[in-house]
Amino acid sequence: MAHPQLTADEALAAWLEHLAHERRLSPRTLEAYGHIARQYLAFLQRHRGETPDMAGLGSVTPAELRAHLAERRQGGARGADRPLNARSISQTLSAIRTFHAFLDRRCGVPAPQLALVRGPRVKASLPRPVSEDQARGLMHESEADPDTQPWEAARDRAVLTLLYGCGLRISEGLSLTRGDAPLPEALRITGKGGKTRLAPVLPAVREAVDAYLALQPFPLAPGDALFRARRGGPLSPRHVQATVQRLRGRLGLPASATPHALRHSFATHLLGAGADLRSIQELLGHASLSTTQKYTAVDAARLLDAYASAHPRA
Repeated sequence: MAHPQLTADEALAAWLEHLAHERRLSPRTLEAYGHIARQYLAFLQRHRGETPDMAGLGSVTPAELRAHLAERRQGGARGADRPLNARSISQTLSAIRTFHAFLDRRCGVPAPQLALVRGPRVKASLPRPVSEDQARGLMHESEADPDTQPWEAARDRAVLTLLYGCGLRISEGLSLTRGDAPLPEALRITGKGGKTRLAPVLPAVREAVDAYLALQPFPLAPGDALFRARRGGPLSPRHVQATVQRLRGRLGLPASATPHALRHSFATHLLGAGADLRSIQELLGHASLSTTQKYTAVDAARLLDAYASAHPRA
């Protein structure tokens, strides 16, 4: 149904509501999209000397959109913001196109001329997993950390074992509640976009979580977050990131050894052991197989490295 009478700000609010409730984007992604769209509307207002109405949004020219992207690359108006790299410019263009697609479908305000704008060429980055020995080292080192109490060390080991053993994102691991433990044979995980998947639970993962529960000192209701911080509140992603940063420093691991690298390692090590891409896609919850296919390049690179270091004629 067309709504040409909406103001630009009302259209923006309707778009964000659509992304939140129909597309089920994460709060962090919603915040990023809202920021991009507000900067875009502010640019159009400065550029045209007036607040754009719906007809004005439909008449945005490719030159205006390119000018906005150039301004964002330089750091925004008067260089007040952080300059964006090619990847961020591409994401900005994608968000603006998504906004205009919404205006076309829901408000009857098409802007087909903007399809002429091309984003910068972005070199695809490969996942950077850790090796099996490095993953085990991170989990073992968490229990030897002198700066933590025994229950905290058991908690950190349980979280890292969960991320590596089930291929979870940090947010997915920390979303578990007390009612989820003892862990079942498979966890039902809700990932990006509200997409659900089943993550099989290895005995080692279940044992690590049970060991943490046996030591943690707080009374927890079934709906409370499973992993707790030192003072009893829910454990934050920032704590997990800081813990891995501290552990990798002691182990001499590269900066690429992050909590998310454990998820990459889960996929890469499964692929190396003979798992097929479709199965790994389902386990990771990827919407597109092309996302999962990046791990084949990682595995091929590891094979070439092994060949170069081991073959006598390499």
